[in-house]
Amino acid sequence: MDFIGRYRLVRRIGAGSFATVWLGNDDDLDVPVAVKVLADNWASNPDVRNRFLAEARIMRRIHDRRLVQVYDIGTLDDGRPYFVMDYIDGGSMNDLRKQGIDPVRALRLCAEASRALDVLHAHGIIHRDVTPGNLLLNRTATGETQV
Repeated sequence: MDFIGRYRLVRRIGAGSFATVWLGNDDDLDVPVAVKVLADNWASNPDVRNRFLAEARIMRRIHDRRLVQVYDIGTLDDGRPYFVMDYIDGGSMNDLRKQGIDPVRALRLCAEASRALDVLHAHGIIHRDVTPGNLLLNRTATGETQV
């Protein structure tokens, strides 16, 4: 698989029991993207499929600098749904945890993560998989790390 829709795949960046996430590139806009594809074994399960698509729709509706933005959604030839979102290139809180992190910086980042969850809660969403690996980090133009 070299392309998903118009997005050129570069490499796999993560996989879980429900989906695989690929680093891709939108060659039309010349930007990196993350492409999340529902796993083969769940594609025929209507409940899982609907939850996967609902996740994409929720992420598309809510706009906040602390939340990943979804840009596109589609279906592969084999029927599996996918969605395209921001590629966040700063690693995760889990990476920082493994490296060791200054406690003051850790508290600041945890406070940012809490604010992101507050945005979700304000929209009636409960995130059921908050882990250090799911708290992604981004570098701002000034070099600051943000959740």
